[in-house]
Amino acid sequence: MRDQKPFQHEKDRPWIFRTYAGHSTAAASNALYRDNLSKGQTGLSVAFDLPTQTGYDADHVLARGEVGKVGVPISHLGDMRQLFDQIPLEQMNTSMTINATAAWLLALYIAAADEQGADRKKLTGTVQNDIIKEYLSRGTYVFPPDPSLRLISDIISYTYREIPKWNPTNVCSYHLQEAGATPVQELAFALATAQEVLDRVKASGQVPDADFARVVGRISFFVNAGVRFVTEIAKMRAFVDLWDDICATRYGVEDPKLRRFRYGVQVNSLGLTEQQPENNVYRILIEMLAVTLSKDARARAVQLPAWNEALGLPRPWDQQWSLRAQQILAFETDLLEYEDLFDGSTVMQAKVDQLKRQALEELDHIEKMGGAVAAIDSAYMKQALVESNAQRLGRIESGEMAVIGVNKQLETAASPLGTGDEAIMVVPPEVEQAQIANLEAWRAQRDDEAVKAALADLRAAAQEDRNIMEPSIVCAKAGVTTGEWGEVLRGTFGEYRAPTGVGTSVRNDVSGLDTIRDEVDAVSAKLGRRLKFLVGKPGLDGHSNGAEQIAVRARDCGMDIVYDGIRLTPEQIVQDAVEGKVHVIGLSILSGSHVPLVKEVMERLGDAGRLDVPVVVGGIIPPEDEEALKVSGVSGVYTPKDFDLNKIMSDIVRIVDADSAA
Repeated sequence: MRDQKPFQHEKDRPWIFRTYAGHSTAAASNALYRDNLSKGQTGLSVAFDLPTQTGYDADHVLARGEVGKVGVPISHLGDMRQLFDQIPLEQMNTSMTINATAAWLLALYIAAADEQGADRKKLTGTVQNDIIKEYLSRGTYVFPPDPSLRLISDIISYTYREIPKWNPTNVCSYHLQEAGATPVQELAFALATAQEVLDRVKASGQVPDADFARVVGRISFFVNAGVRFVTEIAKMRAFVDLWDDICATRYGVEDPKLRRFRYGVQVNSLGLTEQQPENNVYRILIEMLAVTLSKDARARAVQLPAWNEALGLPRPWDQQWSLRAQQILAFETDLLEYEDLFDGSTVMQAKVDQLKRQALEELDHIEKMGGAVAAIDSAYMKQALVESNAQRLGRIESGEMAVIGVNKQLETAASPLGTGDEAIMVVPPEVEQAQIANLEAWRAQRDDEAVKAALADLRAAAQEDRNIMEPSIVCAKAGVTTGEWGEVLRGTFGEYRAPTGVGTSVRNDVSGLDTIRDEVDAVSAKLGRRLKFLVGKPGLDGHSNGAEQIAVRARDCGMDIVYDGIRLTPEQIVQDAVEGKVHVIGLSILSGSHVPLVKEVMERLGDAGRLDVPVVVGGIIPPEDEEALKVSGVSGVYTPKDFDLNKIMSDIVRIVDADSAA
């Protein structure tokens, strides 16, 4: 470059371009991956379906309606082989969003790479492997905290030796922001998690002291970036400074390269709107700037949601549109030619310093509680997120926080985008039965004795506190299924139900409650007891934010609330409703499995002779499904456009009143 100056240089290499993808079947997802790679995507980001994420086979009762919906089903090595057919894993950088079953999916990946003849030392990629945020926000946990952290330690201790270029954990603040975390909470909770993980690895004794700095250097993060992009830039610069200090002072890491804050990002999905969804294109672009503008705090990998994700699963074209935004910024602009644009900015540094100071105060508070796990067990972090999210929603309801197309500038011309039957991707209902047939065929052709031996050694390793990775790889190669691997470890470690974060203290700082409380009191008087509302999450969907906010607002309105958290069967929900003598049931389902799960709830209510109990449903529900649910007997359907919680509460009171008078 002519006239090159110190602040300007030849273009830096761009970050890795990814698209979070996977659906229906391994074959369909493989075709999508190869198509995306042909369009210039430079890395893969695998979305798994909920049975895979929670360690169930496709024929398990809890998997009903969930197979292939939010990601690709991987039941065994044959599926993993199909998923990466014609994709050389030795040359690919693959991110896998997997947590409770991370050891198993990594074992399957290694087994598939071995079949391709790949050199394990050359494999690059990431398993998310962050269970703490699952307890707080995403809900795909399985085991209690201690054995879960043991599994994370096993993966880290194994990969630094056997797959040295692999990122064995991706401490994930992304879902914390999706659950309502403030920037300070996102900083503090993520750093507390990283400290908890590294402390456990050190205590496990699997890593010699001389190697520990290398392990610290392989820790990576996965963050979120919201639309307040100046604050988000400052947050990322604060992450860089804080992590460098933690690595140096807490873990004694001397090499600055091993103290780098390495992170990938998906920008905010929580702020994507169902109303005027074309506006989401601009939100996504602005949010991407937060993690790319500052060279010293730039993401190593970026994946962007699609503009229409508040409506349903995006189509390949929708994902391409988001990919092109990354490519235009990286290749057409001069961003990558410059040193950090914010060095020397007193405004930016003041904001960074403020965030660092507040985050350190919060981090110190968590440390005094005993660390991240103690803050999970006490429900401290969960309640903090539920409260932050309630405050965020309150600001939207009041208009204090402007959201264009939702509470400001509601006028709009008809959009030519996103209309008609093919506006979103729909997973065909026959996918589930096809995956079950695939699973049955796989079981029929394998060596049962080899499977039994592999599972016996897996169980022994879990019981004897041996590293779980090699026995898991042996299981993968023997033909063990995801559900069988999960069943063995469930039998050894037990299962866990995280605190819901929905407390009993009623808030009085929400506007408009007095009128609704009067309505609740009036209907309760007619009923002869307090109006009782069961909020349930059937199936495997762990995104509980919406259910929690409904339960909190209903509590604040004076209703008697029953909310037992995530992962319930329709049978359990109906049993709880009948035995608890509830007056209304609210079902929250965001995984796309609303039709079969709601249908089963209605059928079971009919069998129990309790169709007099009205049912309302919330989720990402297309209009045609909304009609189908109402035909099945559902009294009300709510989607992301229904942001006014007080209106929803009034609707519920009226529905109960009408049913009691019928």
